[in-house]
Amino acid sequence: MRYKKYIFSVLLTVWCFMIPSLVQGETEQITIFGDHGQLAAVVQTPDNRETYPMVILMHGFSANKDYKLLELIANDLEKEGIASIRFDFNGHGDSEGRFQDMTVLNEIEDAKQVYAYVKQLPNVTNISLIGHSQGGVVASMLAGELSQKEGSTAIQSLVLLAPASNIKDGVLGSGTFGIQFNVETMPEYIELPSGLRVGRNYFKAAYNLPIYETAKQYTGPVKIIHGTQDEMVPTRYGKQFANIYNNVELEILEGYDHEFTQNMPAVADKVTKFIVNSHVAKENNVVTNNQLISWWEILKQWVYDLIITGI
Repeated sequence: MRYKKYIFSVLLTVWCFMIPSLVQGETEQITIFGDHGQLAAVVQTPDNRETYPMVILMHGFSANKDYKLLELIANDLEKEGIASIRFDFNGHGDSEGRFQDMTVLNEIEDAKQVYAYVKQLPNVTNISLIGHSQGGVVASMLAGELSQKEGSTAIQSLVLLAPASNIKDGVLGSGTFGIQFNVETMPEYIELPSGLRVGRNYFKAAYNLPIYETAKQYTGPVKIIHGTQDEMVPTRYGKQFANIYNNVELEILEGYDHEFTQNMPAVADKVTKFIVNSHVAKENNVVTNNQLISWWEILKQWVYDLIITGI
């Protein structure tokens, strides 16, 4: 009897220490040198993993790494044994640089620096990209450029959330953010109603931006999610992206807006399942949190049986 009580006490102690580690990983604040100075970033890695896939998460125009949907995705990925890094583009959030100097092209350069950083980490087995809005454009073009330069295995999978390829159409039509202008004669910057200043180079870069031509160079698995009530980027742009890929899943969410505010956790779950099912997890034998919990369920039953038999 005393022997059984001793075993039970040991198991209970181990349980108290081990269960939290099944659902909690490590979070680290870092900086990476980008195109216009230091980029502020957050790295989340799963516990009890010697190696893991890595996902780079990219926010949209005037947003930052703390966009709630990206945080939810990062947390869900961590529970599945997948690491992530989300960062502020130059001129955004806690990163250096002026917002006025930001362009899609120098955001791609920022993303390349983040990619180079995670690629050299010894624990990282492969890399996937997730981008929202303008971050979706950056992610798509980065995937295409890296595929051309490093081959088809450079990027494992790609998720585009309401990808804002309309930024080029707006410039071609001489009107973006509800403001009309002439690309050739426009002033040094245009001030938005929010007070943010968008520089002339942003519009000039967007004017000749080869979005689809570059993006289609990536041939791996792609997931595109877009809402029918997106007033910033109509769903036709998500559909245009889907048309350039062969290995693509397009999901149009009825009633969802540009930020997916209707149900961010549900969108995060869709993204995470796609990443896991796209062999990022499977090819590296990632043991999911659910599998770990199942193992502990067996242990719980064993302890329960000991209690019933006389402890």
